[in-house]
Amino acid sequence: MAEDVTQPERGVLPEDRAYVEARWGGLFQELLREDGWEPDEPWIPLSRGLREPVEDCGVRIEVIGPEQAHVRAAVQRAAFDRSTFTDERWHTMAAGLPYADARCSAAYDEQGDAVAATTVWSAGPGKPGLLEPLGVHREHRGHGYGTAIAVAAAAALQEMGSSSAIVCTQSSNAGAVATYRSAGFQQLPEVRDLRRSA
Repeated sequence: MAEDVTQPERGVLPEDRAYVEARWGGLFQELLREDGWEPDEPWIPLSRGLREPVEDCGVRIEVIGPEQAHVRAAVQRAAFDRSTFTDERWHTMAAGLPYADARCSAAYDEQGDAVAATTVWSAGPGKPGLLEPLGVHREHRGHGYGTAIAVAAAAALQEMGSSSAIVCTQSSNAGAVATYRSAGFQQLPEVRDLRRSA
């Protein structure tokens, strides 16, 4: 795997600047560092065990299918300033093999507007599941929708048989860390991705 990401001729990463999630050390990270990769910005991993029943999130949640792709895409663009996510990209993502064990959901306010969205990815029964991405529409922040969709994501992963729900957010994003913690996620020690300069 280290050879795949360090040798551009293998077609995995381009020759110029690149980033790799190699957050938990081990031989892979060691080999990349030997090749000149450097630590990048710090991230906070958070985890929530799913052995106990997950509480109701308190808002209406809907699973997003092909007919609602525009809803999911619009919330993501409104949640992340530089997002270029589109309906077409949602359909491409949903057609991929990894999405067979994934699910998108949206949270709605009392007026029926989609205010938050997330995608959860299951690694299979008895294994951890991942939230990525999770975002709240910029015009609806500060009302608990981030916490609600994070709880709903944990419930979705529990339904899919996951042992736990994990998420990672930039250490500088104090609001996201607080949101996940209020949704029952436990903060783990800070980690860093690796970066190769151009």
